[in-house]
Amino acid sequence: MQSIDDIREEYDFLDGDDRYRLLIDLGRQLEPMPDPLKTDATLVRGCSASVWVYPQPGDDGTLHFLADSNAAITKGIIALVLATVQDRSAQAILDTDIEGALAPFDLRNQLSSNRTQGIPNMIALIRETAARLAGGRPAA
Repeated sequence: MQSIDDIREEYDFLDGDDRYRLLIDLGRQLEPMPDPLKTDATLVRGCSASVWVYPQPGDDGTLHFLADSNAAITKGIIALVLATVQDRSAQAILDTDIEGALAPFDLRNQLSSNRTQGIPNMIALIRETAARLAGGRPAA
């Protein structure tokens, strides 16, 4: 998975349609999520598309996330979010300003509100998972 900085650098050089294509390509690069993991328990609430996130705690205290969506652009947004947190320690995830890392992409102005409305819920789910693993509480 590319770093969020590398993705942003590429994104900055593109315009409208090419940005959509980049997001779709990022979504295609997501690690496949097995269908049996796509359950009501892994479904992210508040998304117009179906989005599933399944955390896998590593023995070393890191978190690896499997995620999927039934919408191509949404999968790309998921890939952006995961680029900020994938395979990091629970504490590092809690310390990460995910929204700040996504801000340069200006997703709310680049995409329809239907495409972006579930992002806060996905971020909250990731933070809650990290907080449980770290034994703390997610930052507000």
